[in-house]
Amino acid sequence: QVQLVESGGGLVQAGGSLRLSCAASGAGFRINAMGWYRQAPGNQRELVASITSGGSTNYADSVKGRFTISRDNIKNTVDLQMNNLKPEDTAVYYCYADTSRLMFPPRSAQSWGQGTQVTVSS
Repeated sequence: QVQLVESGGGLVQAGGSLRLSCAASGAGFRINAMGWYRQAPGNQRELVASITSGGSTNYADSVKGRFTISRDNIKNTVDLQMNNLKPEDTAVYYCYADTSRLMFPPRSAQSWGQGTQVTVSS
């Protein structure tokens, strides 16, 4: 239904910046909310940021003021600008999209990207 392709991960020093990008593709779907989760080894997956189709955003407390999520509803992309990175931001970051299929009956689903590694050195 929906495929998500992520890019932009890498290795940076503390205080540096990265920009993650995610592109959605497919047919017969409508994208509702999009966003990013992250998961460090041994930890639970954590919601980092989300954005609705109308542009309303939500952030985890740990990243407020440092990360900015944005989307392009025409291109079906979502980005995460990550500034002032900290070692505790190190994780695999996963793009997700909440979708509804256009075919009747409507069916909701959540699609995930493959994940991209973000490593922040101290």
